[in-house]
Amino acid sequence: MPMKRTPKQWVEEVNASSLPHGAVAVWFIGQESVIMKGTQTIVYVDPYVSDHLENAAGIQRAYPAPFPPETITNADVCLITHEHADHLDEGTIRAMAQNSPHTAYVAPACCRQQLLGCGVPEERITDAIVGERYTFGEISVQPVAAAHEEMEFDSQGRHKYVGYLLEINGVKVYHAGDTVMYPELVDTLSEQKIDLGLLPINGGDFFRRSNNLAGNMDYREAAELAVAAGMDTAVPLHYDVFAFNSEKPGHFVQYLYENYPEQKFHVMARFERYIYVSDKAFR
Repeated sequence: MPMKRTPKQWVEEVNASSLPHGAVAVWFIGQESVIMKGTQTIVYVDPYVSDHLENAAGIQRAYPAPFPPETITNADVCLITHEHADHLDEGTIRAMAQNSPHTAYVAPACCRQQLLGCGVPEERITDAIVGERYTFGEISVQPVAAAHEEMEFDSQGRHKYVGYLLEINGVKVYHAGDTVMYPELVDTLSEQKIDLGLLPINGGDFFRRSNNLAGNMDYREAAELAVAAGMDTAVPLHYDVFAFNSEKPGHFVQYLYENYPEQKFHVMARFERYIYVSDKAFR
């Protein structure tokens, strides 16, 4: 059995990881929550490690988070894809606002008041405007439109759901956030020459929608998107934290194996540090 890391060891591992140009480290912390780092800048995407949902709505995780929110003292950037509580987790954000006060936040404009309510200073919040590009240390961040069942906009016409294109240490990463397929997505991503695609696979159906659970692309669509957009390596996300909204990542693997055996993929073990190495590392 792998040794369980203490919260201190988690922070030490992330802080100590520094990779050569053309490589990025990704830590999987459940649902769509990941940590990414190249050489220095540490990025958290949709960090969800609190018991906020369990306390507020009685919704229990299928397994405990790897560390408590207070562990996050090292976030340089926090990217939020949308306002749902397993992506903008108030329990985690409140702790980050106290314990990682230097963190810069990027989120759809509709999330701003919620972030302020969690104690995030207004000057540390950047609205995620689709098509804009933001730079933080060694990374650049570009929001991409997402359709969580459908595209939604706030009163000023700004997207309420986004994914993110990140350039980290010479690696281009796409974190899809929560989204279904929509006509322009393949064309938008194909232009980017994505190295690593992080894609939801939990899908959606009548019964989940009847319980107000907005759906995402399923494992077939995620696999097809990776191939159609020319992603070098695809990683499935959003399939494991809630039993009522889960999927088997093996279906994603089997679909690629049977239909696109040359498409690279990686299924992350729970709480794994995965080091992606691109061709740029060898030039």
